[in-house]
Amino acid sequence: MKLNLTRPLVFFDLETTGTSITRDRIVEISYIKVFPDGTTEEKCRRINPEMHIPEASTAIHHITDDDVKDAPAFRQIAVSLNEQLEDCDIAGYNSNKFDVPLLVEEFARAGVNFQIAGRRFVDVQNIFHKMEQRTLVAAYRFYCGKELTDAHSALADTRATYEVLLGQLDRYAELGNDVERLADFSRAGRGVDLASRVVLNDKDEPVFNFGKHKGRPVKEVFRTERSFYSWIMQGDFPKNTKDVLTVLYYEVYPPKKNAN
Repeated sequence: MKLNLTRPLVFFDLETTGTSITRDRIVEISYIKVFPDGTTEEKCRRINPEMHIPEASTAIHHITDDDVKDAPAFRQIAVSLNEQLEDCDIAGYNSNKFDVPLLVEEFARAGVNFQIAGRRFVDVQNIFHKMEQRTLVAAYRFYCGKELTDAHSALADTRATYEVLLGQLDRYAELGNDVERLADFSRAGRGVDLASRVVLNDKDEPVFNFGKHKGRPVKEVFRTERSFYSWIMQGDFPKNTKDVLTVLYYEVYPPKKNAN
């Protein structure tokens, strides 16, 4: 089934130095840009993370320090990559919880404003888990009838993710061939931020989804414990989570206007 698109949809995958969104770095990025007319554009490139790639990570994606020693740093490609992603929706596998937040962090470190607002995010893993509860290798076998023999290669995983979504559209007519519906369906729960540290309750109020204030409305916590916001801003939280909480904080404590 051909994707019904009104603007480009970019499938992407990252290989990284580890699993920390705020501390780890990208070592390889691959994307397939699918245009509304069905044509595609592929790109895969290594990135010098400017830090040691732990052996445990190399064991998964087989990329070593020596492999990326002559590759550009993310800050050197950030502007051009942002231009490639401009006015595109984003898709991936477990991308809403990991790949997109980590990409946001990398752009922020490079001083490039990667816009979240206005984009739709399709997480193929969330669709898969809601429908079948499996892994990417099993998803590829289930939906595509093929074996993913090169798993944990960024380009192989990216291609497989694209094919899996097409297979899901063929299998589940109720999904609807529309990126907005796919993005809504593939959201994990009712997350307000990408990492779902803040979610909506049954009254559509943003509530904390972690820590001692889990389940409490964010604005209520900020009113009674203003220092909790400062603790979050200084903590090891994704930039997107901090941005979402900053907007909510300023709704409780509007910033003072410059007298001039």
